[in-house]
Amino acid sequence: MENTNPKSVCDEIVFSHFFKDNVKSLRNYLYYKFGNEEKANDIAQDSFIKLWENCKNVPLEKAKSFLFTIATNASLNDIAHQKVVLKYTQNSTSDKINNENPEYLIEENQFKYKLEKAIDKLTEAQRVAFLLNRIEGKKYHEIAVMLNISVKAVEKRIHGALVTLRTEIEEFK
Repeated sequence: MENTNPKSVCDEIVFSHFFKDNVKSLRNYLYYKFGNEEKANDIAQDSFIKLWENCKNVPLEKAKSFLFTIATNASLNDIAHQKVVLKYTQNSTSDKINNENPEYLIEENQFKYKLEKAIDKLTEAQRVAFLLNRIEGKKYHEIAVMLNISVKAVEKRIHGALVTLRTEIEEFK
């Protein structure tokens, strides 16, 4: 028996619209979480595939939450490996020699270092909420839906991130 409910995620047209409406925000969320665009694209694609495979069990109004939960769980499964890759990348790029202006290179490296140190001080929850709000332009309510938390929790995470970043930036001056 076919699913006659036009508001079902199993409907190809509904799924297509849902995909177009949410793929960019899911990729950006994962990119902020990982710092790796390829990994974000892969996990976003896998998450949509899992949503399609489970479409009969997921009502349309809960599809976005399901999608972000699947993506978050996949990212947590891969985070230990990602940390090793990032450490290797950081170590290998610092060994390269560049023929640009030495003063510029020093300033650029110092700025990158300071920025990375400041962002590293943030918890993952603070970093994700902060970047979604400040870089992606998401509203607190949208972030709350994506992360499956309350708006107050989003406010607290962003406030904590701002306090930490201000403290860290003051120490660098």
